[in-house]
Amino acid sequence: MPHPHNKKIQSFWLIAGIIFIAFNLRPAITSVGPVISSIRAELHMSNGAAGFLTALPLLSFAVLSPLAPKLGQRLGNERTLWLGLVILLIGVLTRSVGYTAALFFGTALIGVGIAIGNVLLPSLIKHKYPEKPGIMISLYTTSMNIFAALASGVSVPLAAQMDGGWKQAFLLWGGLALLALLIWIPQLRHRDTSNQTMKLQSSSIWASKMAWYVTIFMGLQSFLFYSSIAWFPEILRSHGIDTATAGWMVSLMQFASLPSTFLTPVLADRVKQQRGIVAALASVYLIGLCGLLAGGSHTLLAIWMIIIGIGQGSSISLALTLIGLRSENAQQAAALSGMSQSFGYLLAAVGPIFVGYLFDQTHSWTMPIVLLIAALIVMGAAGQGAGRDRYIFQSEKQRNSA
Repeated sequence: MPHPHNKKIQSFWLIAGIIFIAFNLRPAITSVGPVISSIRAELHMSNGAAGFLTALPLLSFAVLSPLAPKLGQRLGNERTLWLGLVILLIGVLTRSVGYTAALFFGTALIGVGIAIGNVLLPSLIKHKYPEKPGIMISLYTTSMNIFAALASGVSVPLAAQMDGGWKQAFLLWGGLALLALLIWIPQLRHRDTSNQTMKLQSSSIWASKMAWYVTIFMGLQSFLFYSSIAWFPEILRSHGIDTATAGWMVSLMQFASLPSTFLTPVLADRVKQQRGIVAALASVYLIGLCGLLAGGSHTLLAIWMIIIGIGQGSSISLALTLIGLRSENAQQAAALSGMSQSFGYLLAAVGPIFVGYLFDQTHSWTMPIVLLIAALIVMGAAGQGAGRDRYIFQSEKQRNSA
């Protein structure tokens, strides 16, 4: 039996590892948007190629998400997460070379590495902390959003101050990946999260109505988040805000999301149904998007960004919490995570491209923002289904007899 002191040390390194993996799940993506104009100019890229660059990690997420649980079963979630960090680090280094081919290939690898973390961390948390998943999901999503926000804000200043420009600025995120790799090493001794005694037909989850509610909720919150990361700087610039300030305002939006990111899973874990939480976050989100549509002074625009951030923080952390709450075990959580994130990031990849297409067709940001509002309404409806007190494979009859 492990000594209590050793158990505390093991717990410390596990929590530290989860936090540092979470630190790495967004910066390599959110650091691109603010400097995309510099990349486009230096590498003589078309607008279409630049749009594809921002969508590429999300396409990697969509392709890899269903495969990550199977890889986790084979190698163990702990070892698979470490492999994901290795792939992420290689992607960051490759992308920073500066050639167009290396930029795209490195970005695709970054997407593969992050996809593994996206899918398997909720499953690992469900297994390691079955009695208190809410607080751990809070730590995980808040840690993720802190560095997502930092990356959006510091990209332009870093690229401007460094001799290598955006290439050297991107390279800095490799140090964060290397640190996470080192911190995660103690977990490589374990394989217990890939429980081979639990069998789950991969096709069966796609027939679950509850799984689809969670998937659509996850997908549309991703659609909204990545569309905003890609295009809010341009929308703000259309209101007369300079490039650096627009980057910081998008960063402000993400920093504003941190309190709701942390609190939402804790609250969701304490109530049987999460439908009220869905209604509240959708209402707040709607106020922010309607405000952005109406426009206003720079101060008002900052307020709208803060309100949107609150809605975004709640929606991503609730989506990840629902994966655990609607699953009966870690195996189901991994399968639901893979399904919801595969479909979700496919939607997320379509979002920035379609928003850009609408702007090209209308030469106005009105229709793109109306599209985001429509997506939010559908997300809220799916959240009402996903917020019911039921597991993904639990029928109404089973629930009533429980």
